[in-house]
Amino acid sequence: MTDADTHPAPLSAEPPRLTRLTFHGPLSEHRAGRLVERLARTEPATVLDIGCGWGELMLRVLEAAPEATGVGIDLNTQDLARGRRAAEERGLAGRVRFVEESATGTSHGPADLVLCVGSSQALTTLEPPGHTAEALRALRGLVSDGGRVLLGEGFWQRPPAEAELAGMWPGASAADHHDLGTLLELAVEAGFRPEWTETADAGEWEEFESAYQADTEVWLAGHPDHPRAAETRERLDRHRAQWMSYRGILGLAYLTLVPAR
Repeated sequence: MTDADTHPAPLSAEPPRLTRLTFHGPLSEHRAGRLVERLARTEPATVLDIGCGWGELMLRVLEAAPEATGVGIDLNTQDLARGRRAAEERGLAGRVRFVEESATGTSHGPADLVLCVGSSQALTTLEPPGHTAEALRALRGLVSDGGRVLLGEGFWQRPPAEAELAGMWPGASAADHHDLGTLLELAVEAGFRPEWTETADAGEWEEFESAYQADTEVWLAGHPDHPRAAETRERLDRHRAQWMSYRGILGLAYLTLVPAR
């Protein structure tokens, strides 16, 4: 009898989580650099990141604006822990807090710069389509006069067909998003002027969606008999099918918004 017989190898590690992602969204290094440069030029003293995840964009703003302090709000414990580790590693721990709490009705603010990238749903309990206008009104109350809001918000690049909607997330509806023009109109109605409008390109979406699943796909290929293999395979295949359904239809706008006096 060998030692391996008496001490069987432990089960393989759990699937890794999002280690290939720098940002939790379709955002390239090039675009991120331009955004950080533009936002840091406004010399914010305070930064608030709504639905921050691990707060990579906020940390980069703090590096570019050395007098600023930041607060990131999210409900994901793992992401917040990753953000705290990153802040520590980059010498920013004394200038940033990662807070585990809901952003709806948050008391953090007003701030000179508010980041809300892919997280407008965290600011309201309303369902689409009313949640976008409500989130914009909440953002107007969270930003200082003379400050900036960076809103990353989904929009339809073209109206989705019913068959396309059926392949997207559960309950997907044409009312879930506006077109880009309507999104800008809602921002103006909420008390903003759009300083800069840009949208994620196809390459950014492919980089994001590939990186979102890459670690787990590699893990699954090497652990087909793991106790969690079946559920992991189903989740990966479902997400890929959803991506193929909204690919080229769902867009993400990056709006730099100035509060109107």
